[in-house]
Amino acid sequence: MNTQKINNQGSGLLSHPEKADVKRGSVYEVITERIISMLEAGTVPWQKPWKVSTGLPRNLVSKKPYRGMNVLLLHAMSYESPFWLTFRQAKELGGSIKKGEKACPVIFGKRQETEDEITGEKSHYTVLRLYSVFNVAQCQDLKNVPAPAAAPATVNNTAEEIVALMPKRPEIKHGLAKAFYSPSVDIVAMPDRARFGTEAGYYATLFHELTHATGHASRLNRPTLTESAGFGSNPYCREELVAELGAAFLCGHAGIENTIQNSAAYLQNWLEQLQNDKKLIVQAAAQAQKAADFILGTKFEDAPAG
Repeated sequence: MNTQKINNQGSGLLSHPEKADVKRGSVYEVITERIISMLEAGTVPWQKPWKVSTGLPRNLVSKKPYRGMNVLLLHAMSYESPFWLTFRQAKELGGSIKKGEKACPVIFGKRQETEDEITGEKSHYTVLRLYSVFNVAQCQDLKNVPAPAAAPATVNNTAEEIVALMPKRPEIKHGLAKAFYSPSVDIVAMPDRARFGTEAGYYATLFHELTHATGHASRLNRPTLTESAGFGSNPYCREELVAELGAAFLCGHAGIENTIQNSAAYLQNWLEQLQNDKKLIVQAAAQAQKAADFILGTKFEDAPAG
């Protein structure tokens, strides 16, 4: 198998060959450093406006959508086209990468099985790989590439429909002074809709709280919710990031902008959290994707990176 140099400086971009097995810790570090560089530049990747007309990012050849952390990484690149491909795929389509263009890293996790030699007990683990992918706008001479306007959108649900069709939806109680989710009584509390400046603001907040609710023992039984000891605890911080990312994924499906305030204190908080825990963003994105899938009532297999 080819090895791959990983550039940890600055943006954390990758060189080809496009695929490599690397130590799991290295994968976390590459992705986290990339997100940190965005936050330091004042960009919160899970708050980028979503392009409703083209849908979520996906591979040009397989047409499979990218998921979890990969959605945030690719969407933050702000290309018009949602289509991405590897260096090898571009070559197979008769094209090449434009001179000077740099790739974006994406993660692919492959489940492996191992068996204890003594007990015969089987267990599973995940091998993480990093891929380098390029947007079609970074390529030249590709054959049969859909125009951005002709790209099929993957957004089919309005925000109202997403809420109405959520399986095992908790009670949503309006008229409260602030928005929160109470695991003890399994209720989402919300201020009245008129208190929000925009419909997008209302639904972004509601999606955040509904993502929290997916962690309840009767749904996904997520430890970051069920084991949280309250504000300031490590599970609490992880759960808050899961809720923010889950809201971002749901806003993307609904075609609305995530409207969380982007203050200096907000940025500094997440910078500190990510610098102290290199696994935080990748693991939170995976949990947020599961939460969004639960709310949308969909089931997906992990989509390969290329």
